[in-house]
Amino acid sequence: MNRGTGGGVVAAGFSLLFFTFLFGPLIIMVITAFNSSSFPRITPWECFTTDWFGVLFANDRLMSGLANSLVIAISVVVIAVPIGLAGALALSELGPRLRAALYTVLITPILIPGVVLGISTIVFWGAFGRSVGADYGSIFYNGMFLTLAGQVTFISAYAMLVFLARLQRFDPILTEAALDLGATPGQAFRKILLPFLWPAIGSAAFLTFLASFENYNTTVFTILSGNTFTTALASKVRHGTDPSLSALAVIIIGITLIGAVVHEAHMRRKEVMRTGTAARSRIYGNPVLRTLVHPLTIFVILLGVAGFATYQGSQHDAGVCKQQILDEKRARQQELLEEQRRKMEAQQQNQAPVSTAPVEAPVKANPSPFGGAFKSNGLKPGE
Repeated sequence: MNRGTGGGVVAAGFSLLFFTFLFGPLIIMVITAFNSSSFPRITPWECFTTDWFGVLFANDRLMSGLANSLVIAISVVVIAVPIGLAGALALSELGPRLRAALYTVLITPILIPGVVLGISTIVFWGAFGRSVGADYGSIFYNGMFLTLAGQVTFISAYAMLVFLARLQRFDPILTEAALDLGATPGQAFRKILLPFLWPAIGSAAFLTFLASFENYNTTVFTILSGNTFTTALASKVRHGTDPSLSALAVIIIGITLIGAVVHEAHMRRKEVMRTGTAARSRIYGNPVLRTLVHPLTIFVILLGVAGFATYQGSQHDAGVCKQQILDEKRARQQELLEEQRRKMEAQQQNQAPVSTAPVEAPVKANPSPFGGAFKSNGLKPGE
């Protein structure tokens, strides 16, 4: 009994430490996003404010970097997903030996450090541009193009791995039967294989989008003089941070939570519809409940709650509180100055009186060890 109780205490303590380590920084960032202090901190608390969200959106460098990151990420999805699908299909059609060799070649970019990929991308496309006589204003020296090319080289491998995992569950007899029944290879692909791959396509698109959006090691070299969201964030942190980054964390956490809840609702709906249990008839038989538990309805409700919270926060004015905090700081500073002045006056009064005895004539300095060569007119002829 005691041993079991002790084990439960240890497990509870370990779980508490684990979740504190996991969610503690997120909680701290959420709190600091609403503190009016110019430095991210929880204590001492000053005023509740939502001004840091405005500071975040007013940062032109971050917003331009966000736009660049979105353009690059969408372009990477459009290019990397078809390349990954082609690589997975090629691997599934090859023999074991050739498949292992090609798999090693296609998976290698993931194992190469991002710094090496970034530098090699600049060197390769720069040399290619010079070989065709392109000037420095051409696409071969454009940061957006270089970033796109550098990211596609290794993000395509992520998409390929997703498709390979899905294709392992596919029965090739289905396409063979379709071909035997007169379907063309294109029809067999569109009507049999492609519907089977739709979940993998969505997962690969989401994965490649995130991998491109958050990439830094490669992008910091290939973007050249431009910036993406990650490089702009790194530059801001390097030159001094403020709670606007905490406001960014709040936005990301909110979007993640909304996506997670909607995804969970979607998965539960699929499970109920697939199993056909009593819950299906109880919930989906009622039009009102069926509408309320629909993922789209949940998404609209959560979006409305987030919009209402945003509106209420924008109406909050922390000016009075900030002015009160500023007045308190000035009063405290004035008290410190007065205390310092009193200390200086007390120190002057405690000093010994200055002696009024006549000052003796200074003793003549010792002769120079250099024979007086540096005295006035010491270099005249004859002296």
